[in-house]
Amino acid sequence: MTSHDDTAIGRRGLLATLGAATLAAASARPAGAATALKKLPLTAQTTEGPYYLDLDRMRRDITEGLDGVPLEVRFNVCDTTGKPLPGLRVDIWHCDMQGRYSGFGEQGDDRSLAFEGKTFLRGSQLTDREGVAAFATIYPGWYAGRTTHIHMKVLDGTRAVLTSQFFLPDALSEFLYTQVPLYQRTRMRDTLNSVDGIALKAGDTVLGAVREERQRYVATLALVVDPAANPAIERPPSPSAGGMPPGAQGMPPTGGAGGAGGAGGAGAGGAGGWPPMHPRALAGAARLKALVPPRTTS
Repeated sequence: MTSHDDTAIGRRGLLATLGAATLAAASARPAGAATALKKLPLTAQTTEGPYYLDLDRMRRDITEGLDGVPLEVRFNVCDTTGKPLPGLRVDIWHCDMQGRYSGFGEQGDDRSLAFEGKTFLRGSQLTDREGVAAFATIYPGWYAGRTTHIHMKVLDGTRAVLTSQFFLPDALSEFLYTQVPLYQRTRMRDTLNSVDGIALKAGDTVLGAVREERQRYVATLALVVDPAANPAIERPPSPSAGGMPPGAQGMPPTGGAGGAGGAGGAGAGGAGGWPPMHPRALAGAARLKALVPPRTTS
């Protein structure tokens, strides 16, 4: 059973402020009858990232007893007409409360921790007759150069029809990271949704809707896929194999959004024009504005 700080779950006013920012319409269960005349947009493909493992471990609870704020993740898998797609395998994987992935070495802020052979926060489920796959997990932490995110993959047999990642509300993440001891760090989170290169490119189809239930949060996302698709998978090398540093694949190149002198604080940039591992974090009024976007009027 995972543990959590009661103050993190009891602040209902926080989630009320997130309603306008999480684009619930993009993440609600699609209704086939209502979308018959207008096709739903496909969920955006993103980079697989360097930390995927094809474990094929069929399980709903992926925590392996790991402490953290309880989170249920519910994926509703359908085609562009809104028809549920049963029997597809959905993989999920994400970092722990301190930004570390199981199964790999060179983890943690100083890259000194090794988790080879570990499988926490990884799992698979087959979609049910309604196209739903649900996982019991914990709220993910963060690591340098990336905003808060959860990876997922949808497979038909061995063929991946979707490889992507979805993004959680910055205001909720900020609250948990500053108020829950397990998530607290010695430095401020450096990358928000508004400057993460992968989040910006992927757009609205990968913004999860989050609500509070008793003693947990629930994140819901519709995964709209083409069952016949066979897209190329962007798979960067693991940092330990000489690839770019952790988090760099989520940052825009130097000179772009969040580049030199911008919100991401890229500075002089690293090898190949990528920012250094620790971009400058937004602070003060600029950070507050990025965390809670202004409400829009219809």
